[in-house]
Amino acid sequence: MSALRKKFGDDYQVVTTSSSGSGFNQPPPEKKKKRQRFVDKNGRCNVQHGNLGGETSRYLSDLFTTLVDLKWRWNLFIFILTYTVAWLFMASMWWFIAYIRGDLNKAHNDKYTPCVANVYNFPSAFLFFIETEATIGYGYRYITDKCPEGIILFLFQSILGSIVDAFLIGCMFIKMSQPKKRAETLMFSEHAAISMRDGKLTLMFRVGNLRNSHMVSAQIRCKLLKSRQTPEGEFLPLDQLELDVGFSTGADQLFLVSPLTICHVIDTKSPFYDLSQRSMQTEQFEIVVILEGIVETTVGLQSVS
Repeated sequence: MSALRKKFGDDYQVVTTSSSGSGFNQPPPEKKKKRQRFVDKNGRCNVQHGNLGGETSRYLSDLFTTLVDLKWRWNLFIFILTYTVAWLFMASMWWFIAYIRGDLNKAHNDKYTPCVANVYNFPSAFLFFIETEATIGYGYRYITDKCPEGIILFLFQSILGSIVDAFLIGCMFIKMSQPKKRAETLMFSEHAAISMRDGKLTLMFRVGNLRNSHMVSAQIRCKLLKSRQTPEGEFLPLDQLELDVGFSTGADQLFLVSPLTICHVIDTKSPFYDLSQRSMQTEQFEIVVILEGIVETTVGLQSVS
């Protein structure tokens, strides 16, 4: 067996030859260990907040946005729970008024005028509330003019129902209309390549839109996430550097009709200028690509990472 050293730029690769002279027997390349990404391929950031203390109350101060940001299973759970509690509460109020006035015992007396006709137990009070709230109005159960407290409760029910409907239905509508799924049809190349283009060393990758609907005012940006140490000795674990992909020339403004090749020229201003091939393979860094634009069909701002 004999060993040869083949040079690729600044790197060397060891290959072996068999004594029979049948050719080169190159060992299979070692698989790179999959490390945790800061931003996944689907755009989700792997960030967990900890040691917030009393800062969690800030999420409750903006409850609407907090509900929109929750996962679907929690949204549906809160949606069902809120309506169930509100319905049971209001039905209990109608039953309580009937109980205080004694309407439950006199409901079948034709000469007696109750607060709500044909309400004689909790299920009938619950049905009256549902019929009123859903504006069904079967006509069998109805409020009379002999009950001022019932009229006040009816006004309170209408206001509370409008608030709950506006809050929860608005939250569900905004969550369903979010253009996050639009990102599934925006494709990025699996790997980036470094090659010569127009006489310059260039980092290149491709992006394409699978849908026929266009993205209006599409703009692309690239961030390099890399740890570094300042001259003063401060360690920055996730320092963000901007990669120029045509900001000065307007090439970052995309007309995304067909797949496009995005280029970053590795010049003296590029963070990759001082890196060799071996350094590119061993350095710990991550490139985050952000594509922003307005979805033509929903007129919603879309951001894809």
